[in-house]
Amino acid sequence: MSKQKKECFGGFNPFDLLSEEIIFMILDLLNRNPLDKKSFSLVCKSFYATEAKHRRTLKPLRQEHLPAILCRYPNITHLDLTLCSRVTDTSLSIISNACTSDLRSVDFSRSRLFSTSGLLGLALNCKNLVEIDLSNGTELKDSAMAAVAEAKNLEKLWLARCKSITDLGVGCVAVGCRKLRFVCLKWCLGVGDLGVGLIAVKCKQIVYLDLSYLPITNKCLSSVLKLQHLEDLVMEGCFGIDDDSLAVLKHGCKSLKSLDVSTCQNITDSGLSSLISGAEGLQQLTLAHGSPVTSSLADCLEKLSLLQSVKLDGCLITYDGLKTIGNWCLSLRELSLSKCLGVTDEGLSSVVTKHKDLRKLDITCCRKITNVSVAHITNSCNFLTSLRMESCTLVSREAFGLIGQRCHLLEELDLTDNEIDDQGLKSISRCSKLSNLKLGICLNITDEGLIHIGRGCSKLIELDLYRCAEITDLGILAIAQGCPGLEMINIAYCKDITDRSLLSLSKCSWLKTFESRGCSLITSLGLTAIAVGCKELSKLDIKKCHNVDDAGMLPLAHFSQNLRQINLSHSSVTDVGLLSLASISCLQNITILHLKGLTPSGLAAALLACGGLRKVKLQAAFRWLLPHRLFEHLEARGCMFQWRDKVLQVELDPKCWKLQLEDPMP
Repeated sequence: MSKQKKECFGGFNPFDLLSEEIIFMILDLLNRNPLDKKSFSLVCKSFYATEAKHRRTLKPLRQEHLPAILCRYPNITHLDLTLCSRVTDTSLSIISNACTSDLRSVDFSRSRLFSTSGLLGLALNCKNLVEIDLSNGTELKDSAMAAVAEAKNLEKLWLARCKSITDLGVGCVAVGCRKLRFVCLKWCLGVGDLGVGLIAVKCKQIVYLDLSYLPITNKCLSSVLKLQHLEDLVMEGCFGIDDDSLAVLKHGCKSLKSLDVSTCQNITDSGLSSLISGAEGLQQLTLAHGSPVTSSLADCLEKLSLLQSVKLDGCLITYDGLKTIGNWCLSLRELSLSKCLGVTDEGLSSVVTKHKDLRKLDITCCRKITNVSVAHITNSCNFLTSLRMESCTLVSREAFGLIGQRCHLLEELDLTDNEIDDQGLKSISRCSKLSNLKLGICLNITDEGLIHIGRGCSKLIELDLYRCAEITDLGILAIAQGCPGLEMINIAYCKDITDRSLLSLSKCSWLKTFESRGCSLITSLGLTAIAVGCKELSKLDIKKCHNVDDAGMLPLAHFSQNLRQINLSHSSVTDVGLLSLASISCLQNITILHLKGLTPSGLAAALLACGGLRKVKLQAAFRWLLPHRLFEHLEARGCMFQWRDKVLQVELDPKCWKLQLEDPMP
């Protein structure tokens, strides 16, 4: 509190009257913007101290800040280190000494450089750890798993893509961590039947188990399926699993509620029939990219009386198979047929007319369906909350009016690459609960349609208008005025968009993602408005916005302190503008291709100054123009470089571009 205000109260601070419990209740409500709690703590000394006691979760930007942060916040229970790519054993020592009994969860899924000794210290000192995420730890070996095994109270362990771990390491975890309930071994290619079997035998409380892409066979499945509490089993891409493997399901796993056997192409209806007697409680089944869906397979699944969700993405579906699904007596809540060959009007209509309780339907790239299917969907499934029908190119514009007339509960609608027009959008504007609307490559919509959406869909959070060539500032103004909670908008290649659109969108204070690639009329003036008004902006793509220059970077540097990712390629930004971005401590990902005003010395200075960078995309020519020691230094700091050789390409007219997609060269 300022000195003047204190004098008004006779030197007394009225905030001191608030109890700690009341301040905690206030802080519980400040969850939307991460900077709100920081601002709150700066009000007065008592707020500063109480906020430190209240905070339970930390997500530091850099590991060198850990000592000060952990001293400031002594009651941390969850530590997210995904923004710290360099986490050394010293860092782990600091964490384990500072947190001791309080720490319950730590996420290392984007971190590197720590070793077995660091993990061992953490496991031994932090006795109450219940969750560790070591995903993407490609360098971790069995010795690291032996260290993890010392965390005796561990309940959740995520090891996705830890490709150097073998059965021996997993065996150590199984013996040491008997309380495990959630385990992910996805892409741990060194783990086979022995390791999985040990987990199943030793850890009796397993609820969730992800074995995707492991070289396992039916040898371990009998043990896995004896787990009395197992509810969610993922075996995507387990090519060693076949009909004989699933036969063991006949002997148990009554607790199983969700099974994913995507991309297991050796499983047929014969193997899936084993599900009937072994997992009667199954509620969700994923068979994506598997064997053809025939009537015999559909007959097998009907006997799963509690089944609510079926995902068949990428499968060949016969008409008899779809018709059989339509004849089921049970009522599905979710059906996914994305990119399924064989889906026709007759087959799909037979399904939706029987399953009237559907909440989610995905018919993306079902290119044979027409208005007939849309009529049946909208007439029967009035409770839909999600409809995804990208690239259903035979559906004419008249059919989209039925969606708004009959499906008023929709929250997600994907109409990318369809023939919808303004009349269709007028109808869809009746869906007042709509929060996610995708209209990319819909070339028949204009400002008139967006005006209707702005008036009717006030809860809209995400809007995709990618390559909607007829949209202008008038339509964007309607969206900005009618949808104040907008968090993401994509207007890439909407060629008539100018700074007026950005000025109107600057009133959407919750905007986090702004993509305006190829909007050549946008200038630094418009970008300045976005920077000033949208302080939560975290992702910005202004590639090929040729009129954006250094004048637009300075406001970003000052106001956009949440910015994490930016694409400046083909803009007019120079060394000066790039260097100014160094003041954004959150900035981690930057793409800077074809910047004519960028010099080797300016680039070097900017890269050194931006201390939080983790990924940089650069023109390959700079690889030889900058000193090798510079790259060594930046890579040691945790920055990864991606080099591009692409030459500048001329943009096609949107209609010609779409035509190329539909008629690719043989």
